[in-house]
Amino acid sequence: MNSAEVDAYLSRLGVAHPAWPTVDVLRELHLSHLRTVPFENLSIHLGEEIVLEEKRLLDKLVGARRGGFCYELNGAFGALLAALGYEVTLLAARVYSREGRLGIPYDHLALRVRTVDGGEWLADVGFGAHSHFPLALEARSEQEDPAGVFRIVEAGPDEAGVRGGHRLPEAADLDVVMNGRPEYRLETRPRVLGDFVTGAWWHSTSPASHFTQSLVCSRVTEDGGRITLSGRTFKTTGADGAQQERYLATDEEVLATYRERFGVELERVPAVRKG
Repeated sequence: MNSAEVDAYLSRLGVAHPAWPTVDVLRELHLSHLRTVPFENLSIHLGEEIVLEEKRLLDKLVGARRGGFCYELNGAFGALLAALGYEVTLLAARVYSREGRLGIPYDHLALRVRTVDGGEWLADVGFGAHSHFPLALEARSEQEDPAGVFRIVEAGPDEAGVRGGHRLPEAADLDVVMNGRPEYRLETRPRVLGDFVTGAWWHSTSPASHFTQSLVCSRVTEDGGRITLSGRTFKTTGADGAQQERYLATDEEVLATYRERFGVELERVPAVRKG
């Protein structure tokens, strides 16, 4: 990423160019990303190709002022952090279902970030409703965040680790827990962006992926709440958890909401593709 691309990205986030890659700057960048770049899967339903290459990600998130899902958001954010002097490692994760089952390999992309003032941090601007600030990766105690209470714990074995009736230890893996519920299992092995191409393809095409079954566009609001447009239902969640929903009856209302509340300019209303 060259200096002009860095400046354009920072302008998109509304953040001045930092002097040093510190923890405080990382926190500011993380929250600003969540507030300005929406988590969205609209490309899947607009027939747009998802390409995990740095330039294509920048063209989409910065040039076209769109959002994306984990591979795109954390892929681009990781490139920005590296350009600003942070030591960044891409990590793969498998997401827990509500029933407690783990998803596919390369189900999710998150970032391990080392700062000049010490410590390693889990940065994740691509998981939807998640922590507003980076989490201390090496801490095992509770970490309070505006979004909830988080813990990072050593992961136990899963069914894939059973061999000959014995469970194999997976000490390198970590479970990221939010409000007592495991969100995803994080590998600590370094990955590269190309490793996630198959996961992105699966989530973009498989009938079993929740991304192909529904539309979502969501971001954190300035008061710490969240706004979400799911199809034609616009939901506002306050920082106190109070929710309001409104159905958007016309295409004009839907397009105006994408534009005015998420900064996303669309020529037509996306619809879940059938079959």
